[in-house]
Amino acid sequence: MSADKAAIRLKTVLSLADIPADDWDRCSQWAGPKGSNGPDAVSQVDAANPFISYAYLSSLEDSGCVGARTGWTSAHLVAEGFDGRILGVAPTYLKSHSQGEYVFDHSWADALQRAGGRYYPKLQTTSPFTPATGRRLLAAPGQDALAVEEALADGLLALRDQMNASSAHITFLTEGEWRRLGSAHWLQRLDVQYHWFNRGYAAYDDFLGLLASRKRKALKRERRDALGEEISIERLTGSDLTEAIWDDFFAFYMDTGSRKWGRPYLNRMFFSLIGERMAGRIVLVMARRAGRYVAGAINFVGADTLYGRHWGCREEHPFLHFEVCYHQAIDHAIALGLDRVEAGAQGDHKIARGYEPALTRSGHAIAHPGFRRAVADFLGHERPQIEQLVLAMRADLPFAQTSVSGMTEGDGSKA
Repeated sequence: MSADKAAIRLKTVLSLADIPADDWDRCSQWAGPKGSNGPDAVSQVDAANPFISYAYLSSLEDSGCVGARTGWTSAHLVAEGFDGRILGVAPTYLKSHSQGEYVFDHSWADALQRAGGRYYPKLQTTSPFTPATGRRLLAAPGQDALAVEEALADGLLALRDQMNASSAHITFLTEGEWRRLGSAHWLQRLDVQYHWFNRGYAAYDDFLGLLASRKRKALKRERRDALGEEISIERLTGSDLTEAIWDDFFAFYMDTGSRKWGRPYLNRMFFSLIGERMAGRIVLVMARRAGRYVAGAINFVGADTLYGRHWGCREEHPFLHFEVCYHQAIDHAIALGLDRVEAGAQGDHKIARGYEPALTRSGHAIAHPGFRRAVADFLGHERPQIEQLVLAMRADLPFAQTSVSGMTEGDGSKA
């Protein structure tokens, strides 16, 4: 039986251990009613989104990657019926900084603090360290999903005020959630990622066939040169993911993370835990030379999407990063019949490799009225600039002109 908003009560839990895994995943892994493409659709994109699953989020908590020590204090919002049944959840954290989010609000924090205000703590509903679009206000099947979503959104505002936080943020949410939050007066932000879209290809060569001749030749040469120093590629999943494999991959991750961020977000225990809990949803692409692994990238498999996440290496080889992270991901997505590849944040070099600009979205609720007006004004100027940037980048796609004319613009989840 579905519940309307008046029949929903909210509570906050400080650990996923306080919620049965089956109850969480009943909410997080539901696709919504099939064939529902109108404004009430909940999720048509990715029922099995790995990054909001209990296995992934609990691995972050159990390994200590999130917690008070790291500035990510769990404060998950739970919607219940009066009989105690869990009707919906929202993965939520009280944050003392803006790191690991990929939606950059450091300038907002600086501005408020220069004006004598306090930006931290803030409330963040998201999957930590993960710039992948997915549902954030998660209703269980059989419920009035929009009523549950609205109750959770209202609950985030109440939790923000209860915790004396400056703001509440929902990042990398679906387009449907984003639009509905906008109607509820949340501030709306856009950004850009680069996704590869599978247009029914049976093999990588079918994809290459849509490219302009010069671009097609360049990618063939790039793939050949990437393996030119007797490098071989392996894709590992399931029982292939031994602790020795994770040792190698973690060394790669630490090398790249230390150079890019100063302090990598994930620890070695996290990779062991996801290896135990999610092995069938993980694909490691590993490059081997002279009998040892020299580079690798981790991918997560969703219902219709391959998510590329972290890359690292112990040896530098020309074009190997592109082969391991982008071309191999396309190969694997085609082999699995997946609709697209999300290759993480940033990187306009992906365009030359057939990845297309796609919008990502976030919603923001700022408590201070004056500061809210200032951020709203900023976002009002930023959004059209982002939209124009996407249009400009689409002009640089490597597809032959005859191919581009039949394409529709790629975008994130419509849920």
